[in-house]
Amino acid sequence: MRKALLARRRGAFGGHDVEEATVRYLMYGLLPAWVVPGLVDWWLHRRTRIEDSPGTRESLIHSLMMAEVGAPIALTLLCEMNPLLLAVQLGATAAHEATAVWDVRTAHHSDREIKPFEQHVHSFLESLPFSALTSLACLHPGQVRSLLRGGRGDRDAWRLIPRKRPLPRTYLAGIGAAVFTCVALPYAEELLRCMRAERQRAEQEQVTVNDGP
Repeated sequence: MRKALLARRRGAFGGHDVEEATVRYLMYGLLPAWVVPGLVDWWLHRRTRIEDSPGTRESLIHSLMMAEVGAPIALTLLCEMNPLLLAVQLGATAAHEATAVWDVRTAHHSDREIKPFEQHVHSFLESLPFSALTSLACLHPGQVRSLLRGGRGDRDAWRLIPRKRPLPRTYLAGIGAAVFTCVALPYAEELLRCMRAERQRAEQEQVTVNDGP
């Protein structure tokens, strides 16, 4: 009786259509929306010459934030949703928010000017992990309930299980190429640029000390 009632409700409200729309939103909306502003943020850092401030620390924080987002994304694309994956996503989202606060504090105390547009880009990037987490929780309420129960009764609750129906290889390849090109490479370049500038400043300071009275 209860199953029949749920089925009628799903049909009345287009449950399958909502689920498919949410999946499309995650795959073709939210995930690309992380790549594009991430590239914009890198460009803003470059334009304000992050390397001229104590930028290595800030750039390392940026790399950490990208890892906190990228690792859960990779697991979600490749694995079945279960309590372990939800816990990883929840922990990564919390860590990302904490690191974002650290990033803002570090940038605030540096010599680099943080203009309103860059602040808005940061706000958008900070909201994406939470948006993804809540959307996935709505898609998998049973796994949310299992997580709240500690995974009791589910022997696979705390194991990473490969997807039974893998996502299209062309999609995975496209996402991988976009992340590598628009996120990994730019932020690696930023980190190397900051480290090189810091080394040059240290060498210049050493020369000044040696030439002093």
